[in-house]
Amino acid sequence: MKHPDEYRGKQVVVLGLAKSGVQVAKVLHERGAVVTVNDKKERDQSPEASELESLGISVICGGHPDGLIHEGVSLVVKNPGIAYSVPPVQKALELGIEVVTEVEVAYRICAAPMIGITGSNGKTTTTTWVGRMLDAAGMRPIVAGNIGTPLCQAAQEADEDNWMVVELSSFQLKGTETFRPKVGALLNVAETHLDYHGGMEDYVASKAKLFANQGPSDTAVLNWDDPVCRELVPYIKAGILPFSMTEELVQGIFVRPSYVPDTEDELERVIIYRDYSESETEIAKVDTIGLPGRFNVENALAACGIAIAAGADPAVLGEVLASFRGVEHRLEYVADKAGAAYFNNSKATNSKATTMALGSFKQPVVLIAGGLDRGSDYMELLPVLGGVKGVVLLGETKDKLAKVASLAGVKHVISVDNGESAAAVLQEAVREASAIAEAGDVVLLSPACASWDMFTSYEERGRIFKEAVHNL
Repeated sequence: MKHPDEYRGKQVVVLGLAKSGVQVAKVLHERGAVVTVNDKKERDQSPEASELESLGISVICGGHPDGLIHEGVSLVVKNPGIAYSVPPVQKALELGIEVVTEVEVAYRICAAPMIGITGSNGKTTTTTWVGRMLDAAGMRPIVAGNIGTPLCQAAQEADEDNWMVVELSSFQLKGTETFRPKVGALLNVAETHLDYHGGMEDYVASKAKLFANQGPSDTAVLNWDDPVCRELVPYIKAGILPFSMTEELVQGIFVRPSYVPDTEDELERVIIYRDYSESETEIAKVDTIGLPGRFNVENALAACGIAIAAGADPAVLGEVLASFRGVEHRLEYVADKAGAAYFNNSKATNSKATTMALGSFKQPVVLIAGGLDRGSDYMELLPVLGGVKGVVLLGETKDKLAKVASLAGVKHVISVDNGESAAAVLQEAVREASAIAEAGDVVLLSPACASWDMFTSYEERGRIFKEAVHNL
């Protein structure tokens, strides 16, 4: 534990009663802080409040009262999704009070070295893969954060012999100050969450905070094929371990022969690790990877790089690449119906994720897409929609997506909105897609949008899709 008495006697305000807020409140209370938890939800919508109050933690529900933030407060820990524009956060910043997310607190109390993994796409798959690789290497990983054990709980339980493997969002990273992962990985950067960040500059800067406090004894794992990742190199003080699909690297993880335009997928490709002495290790053949899609090859390269940076033997990684079958809602096979295969890719909340998913299939695809409107025109999808058999669209973006699909020359463009519940609309979309699909086709839910216009989460959207498929 780095600073066991850091919070003793200090007044701390925790904003947000979600799972992370509850856990960070408990941890800080146990360390002697005077904790107040505040949530804008009414008390009857906050079942966690009673549990915290039974521990002696003050809970205020139903809004942000005047006087919540004052000069006596030492720290504000906010839920990552809470905007910096809300009054209590603004008040804290005006008073010079430190405002952080749970990640910062977890780092300060954790005895184990941390691996931080971020990116616009592929975070959960890569994080899960790394956890399995380190487990195979006997390194006692704890997978935590957005997946696995709540982060502060895991940080509290970890010891020096563990490795904390943490999936991190831009929202979480924006609220860090001293966070210094032993290994930090940036998988890719795509245009997303601009409604929260106000533009790409703040979004990229938030991602880059992963590397802000690293030094020469740490490692930054970077996607060498992503121009935004490469632009960060001059600002990174850690040792850099790159990975690439398209270039044989002097040092790093790459595919031989490289993926280049117009090459045949049937080429036998091999994942290679080349160290600083230019000694090479063959990790695995690409066609043995247990997950479909070129983008999962990229995730595999990243996972190998992260595991090797943490000290795993490259020789143990190939078996894990072959045995891993993926994570729910991420290009998840659901069922075959009337000869068509159905896949749940509800986690695809931006255009790049949907583009990558569409590139995973050689069969004709009927795409189900649409959701929260964050201001994109979705023209990024124009090149890939030209090869799609049909699209079924729903949510706030259905008209925008219909325009792009029509420009792409898609034969079947259908919008659904029956005025009923969100579940009923998605069920109708599945029925419409099934009417277009023929034996040998793929029906793919890959929305290119967040879910919050209709659903509580992408998980709920994915589960309803799977139920609708099974009910066909």
